[in-house]
Amino acid sequence: MTGYNKNTKLVPVLLGDPRRPDLVKPGRRFDQDDYLAVDELKAALSCINDYEFYYIDEHDKMLEELIRLRPYYHIVLNLCDEGFNNDPLMEMHIPAILDVLNMRYTGAGPRCLSYCYDKSLVKSVAKDMGIPVPKSVLINDLKDLDSIHVDFPLIVKPNFGDNSFGITYNSIVWTWYELNDRIRWMRGVLKYKRPIMLEEYIHGDDISVGIVGNPPNDYIFLPIIKEDYSGLPDGLPRICCYEAKWMKGTPYDVVKSVRAELSSGLNELIQNWCKMLFERFECRDYARFDWRLSKDGTPMLLEVNPNPGWVWDGHLNKMASLANISYPELLRMIISAAERRLMVKMDYDILKSPRPGYL
Repeated sequence: MTGYNKNTKLVPVLLGDPRRPDLVKPGRRFDQDDYLAVDELKAALSCINDYEFYYIDEHDKMLEELIRLRPYYHIVLNLCDEGFNNDPLMEMHIPAILDVLNMRYTGAGPRCLSYCYDKSLVKSVAKDMGIPVPKSVLINDLKDLDSIHVDFPLIVKPNFGDNSFGITYNSIVWTWYELNDRIRWMRGVLKYKRPIMLEEYIHGDDISVGIVGNPPNDYIFLPIIKEDYSGLPDGLPRICCYEAKWMKGTPYDVVKSVRAELSSGLNELIQNWCKMLFERFECRDYARFDWRLSKDGTPMLLEVNPNPGWVWDGHLNKMASLANISYPELLRMIISAAERRLMVKMDYDILKSPRPGYL
């Protein structure tokens, strides 16, 4: 980039590395949908005035680039939810690098990302807080089944993972035979070696809640959405599985997110619980909370998602659109939330100082 406006605020944007494999994605590589998502992001950010966005997606050079930009930057927009080197277990390493460099950034810190990547830990903490969660148990091997009691149906999922990794339309099991088969699939085909969660399957609505900002007082709740599975053929499970999130040309193409029509009391209850979880896990600037309603309407926490998906067709932007918030506005809100949290007051002498000629 050349010919930049010296009065703009320089914002490095951290992204996943399209040069590297990504085991979570179909085909285990970036595809056209990923490139489209980045194009939509860049188009949206180009609509935000007063900022100059500089994109960093080559992880071999990320540290070098951040050090180079450190004297000139305003705030880092951390959108690298793939993790360092596209390893989801290393998502926390990105903010850790920024902390070591003493650089300001949007979104959650390393500890929050580490905690929330562990589904069992999240449920244990939520349960201690008085927030309902599905019954669950962790296993490491098939032989562990000999010493536990479970009630079917169950949903079988990796304890460590996001973006529906390892959760397919076959993940709900009704018998011991299906459970054994699913565990073998996860260990063999998926090559997942970490603990496996066996979780009570909740039959009700699948809902998501989004927060932008920071409690106690500087935040907003986006409209709550639910997944509309009404168009799915009979026999397919009503879950937001890998097929629904990642794969085209499956029956899950008909699944859509719609506004959740909840009573005022239930809406207030869920929002209060989300705020408690946001604060307890030290989320920052934005987060998403996934719930399932039980048969009697009780919200059961499934996951806490700090730094949730930023893509134009993701759940967070779908929520924002229901509030007539455009995609550029949503991104601007996240940046503004971080600025207010950090109370950033830039020295314009620094802003006007010479920047590297190849910005």
